[in-house]
Amino acid sequence: MNRTCRLAVAAAALALLTSSAAFAQKRFGLALPTSGSQALYGSDQVKAAEWAVADINAKGGINGQKLEMIVLDTQADPQVAIKAVNRLASVEKVPAFITGFSSVVKAVAPIANDSKVVELSVAATAADISKQGDYVYTTSPLADVDISALARYQVRVLGKKRAAVIYINNETGITAAQVFRTEFAKAGGEVVAFEAYDQKAADWTGPLLKLRASNPDVIQLQGLVPDSPLVIAQMRQLGLQQIVASNTTIYNPKLIQQLGAGAEGIIATSLAPGVDDLEAVRAYVERWRKEIGREPNGLPYTQFVHDAVYIVADVLRSLDNKKLPATGENFRKEMLAIKVFDLPLTGKLEIKEDHTVSKPVILMEVKDGKWVRKATAD
Repeated sequence: MNRTCRLAVAAAALALLTSSAAFAQKRFGLALPTSGSQALYGSDQVKAAEWAVADINAKGGINGQKLEMIVLDTQADPQVAIKAVNRLASVEKVPAFITGFSSVVKAVAPIANDSKVVELSVAATAADISKQGDYVYTTSPLADVDISALARYQVRVLGKKRAAVIYINNETGITAAQVFRTEFAKAGGEVVAFEAYDQKAADWTGPLLKLRASNPDVIQLQGLVPDSPLVIAQMRQLGLQQIVASNTTIYNPKLIQQLGAGAEGIIATSLAPGVDDLEAVRAYVERWRKEIGREPNGLPYTQFVHDAVYIVADVLRSLDNKKLPATGENFRKEMLAIKVFDLPLTGKLEIKEDHTVSKPVILMEVKDGKWVRKATAD
């Protein structure tokens, strides 16, 4: 009888300990490239997330408890990312993690769904990310939002009727290029060249000569951070002086530094408020200049990563208020119950049941060596 009582007490204590541990968990994962070819973007996104965590904790954290972020490097490589996310789900047992880059987001989606851990995708554009499963959500708009708006703008406002498309042959480039081709044609234009290039290439003469032969009015580029300015530089060398347009990937000061006069007239999308739209964004950019000595690479993406941390904090705080364990299942239910988040650097964000979000599409243009606001596209 005594032995039975002791076992019952031990079991109850263990259950209480397990429940308390889950309830007290105020941590989440961040899986982004801090090394490799995409580290230029990834490291700045991590810095933005670190500032968000520090600011949240400075204001009391999660009801007096510190928010903890576990950062793992994905190198923007799906295989490396799978190992990182397996650790977050199985070892660290976080209820949610933030990640980015389309190929990575899709590669780790099965882990999120099988482990019932919420995956928050930021700075990934593949349109089918919204269809990766119950536990995968995007917190920044996908390619079918800004690329579609950019395609329509080029035809209806700029009067461009002949577009050539060159894209990197991976998840990021293929999806965005296909969206542009479809929407440009729907708007009344014609895609006269549609060329892919290998992401490991160092010379793009072949596809660029095909673009030149097609005599386009405008060139749509869907590349990545390291290759995009190099592709544009080679375009200019081959005499392609047409307007080059792309998504937020090329919206960073590094592009202007690398291309100089060759950057003039380039158009990029932005899906987040700029320094002239929101005082908090102006202060944020000033913080970068003061503490890091420069502006962030991919400003809008860093804003969305920064604010994704606030989404995590709001959900964990709500779970804590309701005395519910911070499990992935509870996190997902509570996030969808909250639904609309008022975020410091990107404004109001509604996470929809179809796993997508929408934002106004702002077009930025390089003019006199600076990125300036050109228009808002529908």
